[in-house]
Amino acid sequence: MRTGFIGAGNMAQAIIGGLIKTGTLPENISIYEPNTELANRLASGLGIQAVNENTAIFEDCDVVVLAVKPQVMRVALESTKGVALRPGAFIVSVAAGLPIHRLQSWLGERHPVVRVMPNTPALVGAGISGLFASEQASTEQKQAAESIMRAVGSVIWVENEALIDAVTAVSGSGPAYFFYFIEALERAALENGLSAEHARLLSTETAFGAAKLALESEANAATLRQRVTSPGGTTEAALKVFEKHSVSDSIARAVQAAADRARDLAKLN
Repeated sequence: MRTGFIGAGNMAQAIIGGLIKTGTLPENISIYEPNTELANRLASGLGIQAVNENTAIFEDCDVVVLAVKPQVMRVALESTKGVALRPGAFIVSVAAGLPIHRLQSWLGERHPVVRVMPNTPALVGAGISGLFASEQASTEQKQAAESIMRAVGSVIWVENEALIDAVTAVSGSGPAYFFYFIEALERAALENGLSAEHARLLSTETAFGAAKLALESEANAATLRQRVTSPGGTTEAALKVFEKHSVSDSIARAVQAAADRARDLAKLN
């Protein structure tokens, strides 16, 4: 199966790297990237093929991954309108805020499309992606799309496209929420006298360890929290401050704001 990418930014590079690590032959991967310096560097460094026209990706590949910024997607697809895909080929879009019907209108065809919302931990093979497929996509095409995204992390399927906005708000934007918390924890560590090196290490390793424990434990997050919180202890004192300032409610409102913005962007696009 030949996989082609329109756009070669960070997410495309992460997916390409993941595919190669999980066994896809580099010669079966093609990219179209207007930045010829970047395209040539990736081609020579990874052994993949760089093409001069995005139409070549549509004509020669079994999977076409749209990996350009949403605001330039329409321009990027102008020259491909009406270009026939190979038999059985389909499209994967990792562009945020662009619904399937909009992509199909710009493509000029009701091609099978799998819409994907990945997140930046895909850059280190630890991402999670939400997927939704158009009605034209076959079971085999869905499986192929899932296989591509599993090369950079975990995947979930949502039952309707509107839920992609919720995925965007929770996991797409989610890494920034955790970076925000790590940043605040690190700052607090400095204020309590720890060195910059120790503050960073304690904050990031604690976040990593807590996430790993949550993933590998059969207990839910609430139970794990309770196990750490001894009555009258230090953890309880900290959590009471969170409760006093309604941190949980603030997080819920933040996620809702992100979901609302995702819906607004979809309407704008």
